[in-house]
Amino acid sequence: MFKLNSCSVCGSSNIESFLVCKDYTFSKEQFNIDSCKQCGFKFTNPRPENNIIGSYYKAEDYISHTNTKKGLVNRLYHYVRNYTLSKKVQLISSYVSRGTVLDYGCGTGMFLSACKKYGWNTIGMEPDDQARELAKNQGLNILFNKEQINEIAASGSLNVITLWHVLEHVTDLKETLQCFKSLLHKDGVLIIAVPNPNSYDAQYYKEFWAAYDVPRHLYHFEVNSMKQLLHNNGFKFIETKPMKFDSFYVSMLSEKYKTGSANLLKAFWIGLMSNLKAKNSSSYSSTIYVFKHS
Repeated sequence: MFKLNSCSVCGSSNIESFLVCKDYTFSKEQFNIDSCKQCGFKFTNPRPENNIIGSYYKAEDYISHTNTKKGLVNRLYHYVRNYTLSKKVQLISSYVSRGTVLDYGCGTGMFLSACKKYGWNTIGMEPDDQARELAKNQGLNILFNKEQINEIAASGSLNVITLWHVLEHVTDLKETLQCFKSLLHKDGVLIIAVPNPNSYDAQYYKEFWAAYDVPRHLYHFEVNSMKQLLHNNGFKFIETKPMKFDSFYVSMLSEKYKTGSANLLKAFWIGLMSNLKAKNSSSYSSTIYVFKHS
């Protein structure tokens, strides 16, 4: 296990234990989440070493790597995803009409396929072998790591970089964000979507909240810590957007973790309450952040 002794956002060593969560997807182990007392940033601590963390993704139910439709929850996920893919393409097109988009941690490549249909040049990065092969089978250019991206993308050549529920998995935040800054065009956008531990569904389910997803989720971003992290790495905050469907999907998984049953009516109600109680787009179960060069 690897333990962080200071906050990755503000550098403070004033850290306290926040919550203990269980890995319901794979190992059934328990992991601690710490919180920075200075800036509020939350992170899984300690966490598996880099050469071990990959084994925690080897589960049939890890949907972004397998495209599995096994079970009602995953079938619902696929139904909603088909709708949200076009919305994501519309979002990036509202900032940049066309160009080259890098989807970092692209999974099985569904978003890139949607972008390609709308005339975008596409590049994907996906470290998981199984997911990468599924993406390549769609005729997509999928790379293995940041080094390969640097080999084919010149400085400032990318118009859009997206991370759809990926930044929380990244081991080295500063190195990764500095890579994005060097590759992104001066008028390009960096779009990051992450779960929000300040949402109503997170507060309701606490240690059973599925979006903590320890130990695969190394970091748990609130709006202020996200803004500060990106500011520290040379990005200017533009706006946030809600991901309203996420509260329902996450609540279904959370209800299953808490009670042993998906309990769809209860999960739907909690998901709906989470959306209704969200005071702004940074209070929803998942939040999209848009950044540009500062």
